[in-house]
Order: sequence, then structure tokens, then C-alpha cells
Amino acid sequence: MSVNCSEKVGTIKRPVREAELVAGAGLAGDAHSAPGPRAVSLMMVEDIEGSKQDVPARVLAELREAGIELGPGAYAENLTTAGLDLSAVKVGDELAIGDSIRLRISGIGKSCHHGCEIRQKLGDCIFPRKGVFAEVLSGGVVKAGDRIEKS
Repeated sequence: MSVNCSEKVGTIKRPVREAELVAGAGLAGDAHSAPGPRAVSLMMVEDIEGSKQDVPARVLAELREAGIELGPGAYAENLTTAGLDLSAVKVGDELAIGDSIRLRISGIGKSCHHGCEIRQKLGDCIFPRKGVFAEVLSGGVVKAGDRIEKS
């Protein structure tokens, strides 16, 4: 799993080593952190990798030159999962990270705003089709590489 943060809304998030998930609020220090049901966003790394197939090589090269890698955090997700099929989760399902962190799925997909950095650069954003939102039921420190599973 990758943990991703940004200081400004509408920008690509950058992977961080660890961050605190705060119950009822989201990822501490992230621009999107706020009370409510959409406190944390999640996307599968498998979907991010698959999205590269639809992007012309020229565009991927331009992104790399601009210092943008189409990888974890590119679609502004807080947590990039691996091996957990997010397409199978439903609103109300709970996820566990380690012994103490609990998330509850609160939304599947979203309407994409046109100010999104990745949408501006690619002309499309897969988050509305592939991303999910969760509320933080119980928080704690989440680290890159932590295991996340449906509980």
C-alpha cells in the first residue's frame, strides 16, 4: 500500500512514508482532510497501472519530463492499495489496516472536477470510475507497505 498526501486540492498527491489517519477527519496534513464520509480516498494500483495502456507514450514521456509519474497518488487518492479488489466493495463494507485502523466505505466513484491536475494533463481521470471513499472509524499511523484488507 502507498500513503499519499498533497498540500493543495486538485493536485497530484505524493507518496509519503507514513501519516496519521484521524477518526472522523481523514489523513492528517492532507489538503482533502475534513470531517465527513469522504475523508479518505482509495484506488487500486492495478487500476493505475492499467490506465497507462490508454495513455500515448508521448504523453507519458511529457509527464515524466514534468516530474509526474503515473503511479500511486497520481489520481489524488490517499491510499493506493495492492491485492485488495476495491471493485468488489460496497458502501458500508469495512476495511482494516493493521490492528487498530478501521475504515468504512462511504462512496464509490465521484464526479470529477475539471480542475484536477491529472485530468488537465491526460484529458481523463479514472478516479470517478475506479476510486472509492471511506470514513475513518478508528485512526492510527498508516505506513507505506501496510496490509489493508476487508474485515
